[in-house]
Amino acid sequence: MDRQSILILVICFILLLLWPHLVNQIFPPKPAATQTNQTAALVLTNVLNTNLTGQVQPAQGATGGVQAQISMPSSPMVGWTKPTEPEELLTLKTQDARYTFTSHGGGIKYVELPKYPEIVAKNRRRQLQTDPSGTSNRVVTLNHGAPIPAMALLGGQFLSDSTPYKLSRTTNGVRAEKEIVGVKIVKEFWPNTNGLLASTVVISNTGTAPVPIPPTELVFGTATPMDPYDPGQVLKVEWYDGRATYSADQAWFANRSFMGCLPGTPRSEYISPGESNVVWASVQNQFFAMAVIPSHVAPKMIARPIDLPAPTPQERADDSRLVARPTGYQSALLYAGQVLQPGEKLERRFELYAGPKEYNTLVRYGNNLDLIMGFSGFFGWIARLLLVSMNGLHALGLSYGASIIAITVIIKILFWPLTQASTRSMKRMQMLQPQMKAIQEKYKDDPKKMNMKLMEFMKENKVSPLGGCLPILLQIPVFFGLYQMLRSAIELRGARFLWAADLSQPDTIAVVFGIPINPLPLIMGATQLWQARLTPPSPGVDPVQQKMMQYMPLIFVLMLYNFSAGLALYWTVQNLLSILQMRLTKALPQHTQPAPATAPVRRRVKRN
Repeated sequence: MDRQSILILVICFILLLLWPHLVNQIFPPKPAATQTNQTAALVLTNVLNTNLTGQVQPAQGATGGVQAQISMPSSPMVGWTKPTEPEELLTLKTQDARYTFTSHGGGIKYVELPKYPEIVAKNRRRQLQTDPSGTSNRVVTLNHGAPIPAMALLGGQFLSDSTPYKLSRTTNGVRAEKEIVGVKIVKEFWPNTNGLLASTVVISNTGTAPVPIPPTELVFGTATPMDPYDPGQVLKVEWYDGRATYSADQAWFANRSFMGCLPGTPRSEYISPGESNVVWASVQNQFFAMAVIPSHVAPKMIARPIDLPAPTPQERADDSRLVARPTGYQSALLYAGQVLQPGEKLERRFELYAGPKEYNTLVRYGNNLDLIMGFSGFFGWIARLLLVSMNGLHALGLSYGASIIAITVIIKILFWPLTQASTRSMKRMQMLQPQMKAIQEKYKDDPKKMNMKLMEFMKENKVSPLGGCLPILLQIPVFFGLYQMLRSAIELRGARFLWAADLSQPDTIAVVFGIPINPLPLIMGATQLWQARLTPPSPGVDPVQQKMMQYMPLIFVLMLYNFSAGLALYWTVQNLLSILQMRLTKALPQHTQPAPATAPVRRRVKRN
């Protein structure tokens, strides 16, 4: 390959590396369409006649046509008004979390996790910039900055008016209550015996006339970033129907076209399909989640993107790496409207989880809540096995980085015989290349016969064209399982190894012209190039194509450049072990005696 071709490849690689940044600059994301006040008022007029299927009966006096099918009303339509009275806060502490309740909405304003610092080791320099004393004790906070508290009720004047709740302590929990227009709402929260937070929501008709309760949204939380530097790319909402999980994330709401490269019309709302099938629902960032488990399956789940409080201009000036426009995803359970007769009450029970996405913890709660980890699909069981193995090795005294290396070595040993046989097969294929070319030349006018002769020749010499691909195909499930495990294993958050201060994030050591410098992916790419040069070329492949294949590892560097350092560490060690195996296999003597390309003609000898 000449210098011009190499230069073109390098330029293409740089463009691919910068492509996400260029797309965001050239095609900035469009804001979601907002509804006008007139439209909101029209839907509010009809909301009492709206059911969960979206069918609407126009109210009397409505002007203009009304669509026969509409989605559930979005935030401006449900009209939650923040109380003007001073906010009252009440704290409930459990063994693992600290819940802060608010009178504005009668729900959970935020949840603090004392065991998990907001700023981990890799952001120590950032912490010192904002807190020179280094004494900040900020911890991970869920629902942080959300405008509406978790467990707030939305839906008409009876549920989402500006009347504040009265907070009080019970024997072992917190009570929030208010009463307006003959309707009393009581919410109670207390730690359950299984470690979850239990809750009841009771709506009572205390008047003498029937009261129509409109379709209700029970907000169970907002997916918020882990810290001020989290861009929110892995935020998502997820729900489980008893068979599988479904989710909506940043990519789904952005709705970009052409494999996410071109801007599209952003989606402003996600509604779960089906009816009465929500076993549990959750809001998540990379390592933490809030989940609600209703005592009876909920009809639907809804989620919307919302703007979170942005850093002040002074904070942005002090640290430009702060996210300028943080976004969250407010999520709620949907319930159909109904009429409460005098003295009648509506009661719903829930269990709430707010904490880390830790497999051993989540699996104890049942309801397949451990699927929050993302261990689903074909590679899920591999991810679970690798996580248990990593934690087991760590329990023996190894660091998490050393545990990843040990797992890589174990996997390599298990695949060693197969990989060694593959390398020998490829080497024999290279030795047999002249004979195979002779067969191709001899039968070039008859492709069918040529292929038959080639297969016979390879069978006689005990080689296979798939020999080099089989080990790679068998290791693909292991790679994807490891990827699933590493992207959500909170054990790696803040785990150090060499210069990498956090194995769950890229091992960035510097930023040059806005481009992060991550050594591990670069080392991984270098070892892949080395391995590609040592790999015997396949017979019959054009030399130019062989050169191109040798530079294909650069694509993997691009794909994995901003992945976690733990994944790059695994692949780098895997490449080094493969190179060692290739060296050892090539050093062994070969006893291959190629069969002749064409069998000699035997002459009959006449006997007298």
